[in-house]
Amino acid sequence: MSDQIEIISHDCAGVEAIMAQTRHSFAKHTHEAFGIGYMYAGAQKSASGRGMVEAGAGNIITVNPREVHDGHPIGDDARGWNMLYFEPTLIADLASDMTNGAHTHYEFTNPVIDSPPVRNCFITLFDAIAKGSENAVRLRREEMLFLVLHHTQINAGAGAHGPNHDTGKSVAHARIKRAKSLIDDCPSIAHGLHDLAAATGLSRFQTLRDFTRATGLTPHAYLIQRRIDLARAMIKGGARLADIAQDAGFADQSHLNRHFVRAFGITPGRYAKAIRAC
Repeated sequence: MSDQIEIISHDCAGVEAIMAQTRHSFAKHTHEAFGIGYMYAGAQKSASGRGMVEAGAGNIITVNPREVHDGHPIGDDARGWNMLYFEPTLIADLASDMTNGAHTHYEFTNPVIDSPPVRNCFITLFDAIAKGSENAVRLRREEMLFLVLHHTQINAGAGAHGPNHDTGKSVAHARIKRAKSLIDDCPSIAHGLHDLAAATGLSRFQTLRDFTRATGLTPHAYLIQRRIDLARAMIKGGARLADIAQDAGFADQSHLNRHFVRAFGITPGRYAKAIRAC
């Protein structure tokens, strides 16, 4: 099999997305960006700024800006990975938010990570960047990037960034209600964490964390649920499915179908037919 290295076109500023499946041995080099990726096939060994390491299928791999590293396949098979590179200014902004303005420093401690939370968040983040448009998945991208960075630090044993905000739960819930209301009042709008944080008066990371604790759903999952609820109401009102998808805030009708099936087990078309038969 020939080497396949593809730079993915997308609309997420400050991020480079790469898909690779190759037996190529990479010489020592550096990146100006933070890199984090998911190795889905094969295995490799590499010299990193944190020592010699090996990574295999299922592992997360990381690299810090200007960290010297290389990469060589283990065995005869190609190894495959999906990789995201983030501009340092983007990560610094997130680090500042996660520490409530205390500092902008962030560093990947482990070059290889075996953690289901990190892996699952990364896979969702990569999919949202590589396959989604900014308006459709902006909130999903933001929250998954925060969670990738957060779980990476937890996995490294550093714990969560910033002070403990478990006190004042009633105040926190009142603030989260304002964020919920923002989504409830108009779920078709592509709300971002900046918008929700402005409503709560908290940082974006605190808003994500407290919203999830209060509702059991991330802001994006809650937004999708409210859009599904809106779509169902519009179906009951007799609207056309193509119009419903657009008016409810979905990227297109297939986007609506996918989430509707996940929620109810049937397509919007079948649901509409069942409603009309009643």
